[in-house]
Amino acid sequence: MSLRLGDKAPNFKAKTSVGEIDFYEYLGDSWGILFSHPADYTPVCTTELGRTAALKDEFAKRNVKVLALSVDSVANHQGWIPDINETQKVTVDFPIIADEDRKVSTLYEFIHPNASATATVRSLVVIGPDKLVKLIITYPASTGRNFNEVLRVIDSLQLTANHSVATPADWKEGEDVIVVPSISTEDAQKKFPKGVKVIKPYLRYTPQPNK
Repeated sequence: MSLRLGDKAPNFKAKTSVGEIDFYEYLGDSWGILFSHPADYTPVCTTELGRTAALKDEFAKRNVKVLALSVDSVANHQGWIPDINETQKVTVDFPIIADEDRKVSTLYEFIHPNASATATVRSLVVIGPDKLVKLIITYPASTGRNFNEVLRVIDSLQLTANHSVATPADWKEGEDVIVVPSISTEDAQKKFPKGVKVIKPYLRYTPQPNK
């Protein structure tokens, strides 16, 4: 079965670079990011895990916990982490799952046979505190992720989960947002005291409500 937006994120237990974890227990009430990388000791993955470590405070500010995954062993992960720390000038302290039996990769469809029958693609899944899948992004192995986009999307997901708004194209934290169509303009003007700018009956902007 395909993993889709709104699905319950499958729970699992796995060996990681910091010991065995239960996924749900690790997440607790936090948001979560689970992302796969094709292999240890590879250049693009080294930069990605380094960037993840460098953004530790940004993820913490958003109440997000991260986990990485590849089909390599714990020993490989633990041997590779010092290289990441050295070359990227960071400290990797988040779990890297050792998915040698491909159990987690199968649950989350991280292996795409037409790309590689054995290695995971570069996928990223955002999971809400309700343990539902909120976002799925998949890149080929040759393309590193844009972590500014990952943070931007998390900001949007957290905002729209708590307010009756959507975010327009290229939106960034602090910019105006869109009133969802299910709210009438009259109700929107009551709900959003900062003001509602009506461009079309279906296109209405308001300042970000939680700012």
